[in-house]
Amino acid sequence: MRLRALLDTDALGLGLLGGEDELDRTVRGVMTTDLRDPSRYLSGGELVLTGLAWRRDAADSEPFVRILVQAGVAALAAGEAELGDVPEDLVAACARHRLPLFAVHESVAFATITEHVVRQVSGERAGDLAAVVDRHRRMMTSGPAGGGPDVVLDLLGSDLDLRAWVLSPTGRLIAGPKTAGPGLAAEVCAKLAAEQLAAVRTGRRGPHRVIVGQTTFSLFPIRSSGGRPPHTPRVPPSPQPSRTAHGPGAAGAPGARDVRESVLSDWLLAVEADAGDWADERLDLLQGVTQLIAVERDRRDAARTVRRRLAQEVLELVQTGAAPAEIAARLRVAAPVLLPGLGAAPHWQVVVARVEWENGAAEAGPVAQSLLEEILVDPGATGPEPSDRIAVAHTGDEAIALVPLPAMPAEHEGGETGVLADALLATVREPLSAGLDGDGRLTLGVSAAVHSAEGLRGALEEARHARRVAAARPGRVCAAGHQELASHVLLLPFVPDDVRRAFTARLLDPLRDYDRRHRAELIPTLEAFLDCDGSWTRCASRLHLHVNTLRYRVGRIEQLTSRDLSRLEDKLDFFLALRMS
Repeated sequence: MRLRALLDTDALGLGLLGGEDELDRTVRGVMTTDLRDPSRYLSGGELVLTGLAWRRDAADSEPFVRILVQAGVAALAAGEAELGDVPEDLVAACARHRLPLFAVHESVAFATITEHVVRQVSGERAGDLAAVVDRHRRMMTSGPAGGGPDVVLDLLGSDLDLRAWVLSPTGRLIAGPKTAGPGLAAEVCAKLAAEQLAAVRTGRRGPHRVIVGQTTFSLFPIRSSGGRPPHTPRVPPSPQPSRTAHGPGAAGAPGARDVRESVLSDWLLAVEADAGDWADERLDLLQGVTQLIAVERDRRDAARTVRRRLAQEVLELVQTGAAPAEIAARLRVAAPVLLPGLGAAPHWQVVVARVEWENGAAEAGPVAQSLLEEILVDPGATGPEPSDRIAVAHTGDEAIALVPLPAMPAEHEGGETGVLADALLATVREPLSAGLDGDGRLTLGVSAAVHSAEGLRGALEEARHARRVAAARPGRVCAAGHQELASHVLLLPFVPDDVRRAFTARLLDPLRDYDRRHRAELIPTLEAFLDCDGSWTRCASRLHLHVNTLRYRVGRIEQLTSRDLSRLEDKLDFFLALRMS
């Protein structure tokens, strides 16, 4: 479609501020962004919609416009809802670069313009998908009865013979065709999500081609507005210092920083086909479908606002030392929202997550918030609805989840219920590790279930302690539970590094040196001996040694270290040294 046609549609609320001579440009798509550098998401010919959140002062307009022009966009449309009239510096920059500029009246939603442009472009480009887009638009505006994204995926199958699925960044199946045979296996979903996250992190422009087994997939990102979750008020920060790094990338690379803020929250459309063989027209049509599905994503995020506010309110009361009666009253308000139809008051768990970037990044809290909302959904659940029962707040670079649990029968009390740290990351570790690879970490801590408002403050501190234990472990994605706080592992992360190195060196270095010279395997022998609780018979059997050979090795360990492995104190020292090494 031509830019001129946009001005002829009164419902779009567009006013021309500059570029009258360029109105015959062709619009091939539409993108909403508030990123300071959205170039990696642009392919040329787009109408760019912006709320101007990227603009801090007049000097920001020139580089922003220059980036758009270099990417070959058709025009820029700036919303008046945030700042009122479009700033003159932006008008002047667009005039210098001959970039058409529109003002969007504050009463018009960007989603309205997006749907109009996608519908028009689809109708002009190819009649086969125009019906799909139009039917999907009607479905999206008809409420839950319309069927959600699954319907448009069915239409892609019936009208274009394309099988496609919508996946979360952790590989959870959001939507899939209901009429196209078997769905995707969980391991395939995880693989596709990991490939998408890795491709975006390395700056490759989509769609991304991935082969899993004998099947070729093309992956299209589905981005919400600007890639950020909706704004929610923040809980006052806890007294602990922030651990967010501030390295070279923190201030000098806004584009890279923005990618980190969005890559772990974007959905993706996985199409069972090789898009490398497609004509530009079909690629444009699929991009249009992703934009329409993004409208559903934005609606889901908007629906989370109530639950996020509930979590923020409860956690603010907990952290400021409010009376338990006041906290309990807020919990009674939250319970029907998070667990509709529940007869009895639930128990609660607290889960704390932190995303940390080695080179620094802004707004780590919203990233952790989005991830935690996704991670806490049952991995076997499909669709967006399961996440509607999770309330997550964020403070600084930390996200805090309030997880409701139905009251358990008396015979089950004391058993393990609710969120378990060791199972929490099992299905999402692969894709998240790909998304964090290079400079990011995600660590989580899980509290025990509490049965009243009085227990929430302790549960929050317990979850934070558990997260610190997880942070002391190697790996990009780690979690720890409350059970580990009653163990020696609680103490190990807080031993200073110089003390840790001196302690382990004194006990283990003589054994390592001996093993290197004689290939004696004293370290493996020591580990097995302690694992077998000092049982000579069981240890010899595990190592496939004669007991006398085992006794010789243990004697050599004692001789080299001047320790006695029959003494509990010396056994404990060796055990801790091995754990800290």
